[in-house]
Amino acid sequence: MRPGLLTSTRLAFVVPGYAISSWAPLIPHVQERIGLDAGRLGLALLALGAGSMATMPFAGWLVGKTGCRRLFATAGCAIAAILPMLAIVRTALMLSVTLFALGVALGLISCARNLHAIYTERALDRRLMSGFHGFYSVGCIFGAGTMSLLMGTGVAPHLSIVVVASLILLGVLISTQRITDQRSGKGPAYARPRGVVLVIGLLCFITFMAEGSVLDWSALLLSDHFGLDAARAGLGYVAFAITMTGGRLMGDRLVRRFGDRHMLLSGPLIAAAGFILATVPLHWTLAVGGFALVGAGLANVVPLLYSAVGRQTIMPQNLALTAAGSIGFAGVLTGPAAIGFLAEWTSLATSFLLLAFLTAIVGRFAPQTARGH
Repeated sequence: MRPGLLTSTRLAFVVPGYAISSWAPLIPHVQERIGLDAGRLGLALLALGAGSMATMPFAGWLVGKTGCRRLFATAGCAIAAILPMLAIVRTALMLSVTLFALGVALGLISCARNLHAIYTERALDRRLMSGFHGFYSVGCIFGAGTMSLLMGTGVAPHLSIVVVASLILLGVLISTQRITDQRSGKGPAYARPRGVVLVIGLLCFITFMAEGSVLDWSALLLSDHFGLDAARAGLGYVAFAITMTGGRLMGDRLVRRFGDRHMLLSGPLIAAAGFILATVPLHWTLAVGGFALVGAGLANVVPLLYSAVGRQTIMPQNLALTAAGSIGFAGVLTGPAAIGFLAEWTSLATSFLLLAFLTAIVGRFAPQTARGH
């Protein structure tokens, strides 16, 4: 199983990143085709997260029954089939249904890839999770880039997404060759998180909440506080994404040098400092630098927490991973909205200071999960 295992696992992380990001450049085309206003489009887009959220609690049970390889292959093929449908849907209802189906497939493939990554770490006796998540970020960059390049050169959107879907299918077929077929046997369809698994889930919730809030609110902070135009207001998230991707690609080396506990302590504290710096009303470049610190600080938190799931013995790994992941993913869906409501009552700067406090809490408790108990 070892020959090519590392490469195939990296590719297994590239594939879902490539898939989800390829949808983003297609959104304006779909909005214009169906004639949706921003509000109706936003409601339709919620279906994507709802599909993943509805699936994740049971994905671990499915992995236990079918094995990572079959679930990864099935979900990957489903993604390749669903993506082209997004370019041809004609109603908001069909868009929502299709996005929900895509969310289901992405939730399944996410569980399969993360559980396989745990098996890979154990088989190779190395800490590799941060790098795997770095390759997911690389996939996001190339997925959006491929679609933008194809559409920018005049290729029709529905043909562009077919090309992307074909590349996804090829990636699935190649990576599946080395994905483990190990199954965990019998178990309940859903297990309530307990002990360290519950703690890991809550820490993932805060981390995902912070990541999602940078995506949704960093541009508004830069435009409101510093009067930046739309072209420059996005620089905060760009800086965040660059340092997060770089941090994850270097993460395994840093973990081997400094250890899990140090990384889980220092990373959230660096992110907290970044959030505070982003709110200092001196110059917009300081705010962009703050968001860069947030990306660097948070880069390896979730990968290391997922690795801790693989070392705990309180729950079966497949059920523990999806239980913790479900709690964490709820942070992506609800966290940015909660930050928005708080900003309405106080200010956006106050909301980011709350995120600084919450990420500091992660730094307080996450190191205790490093040994998985």
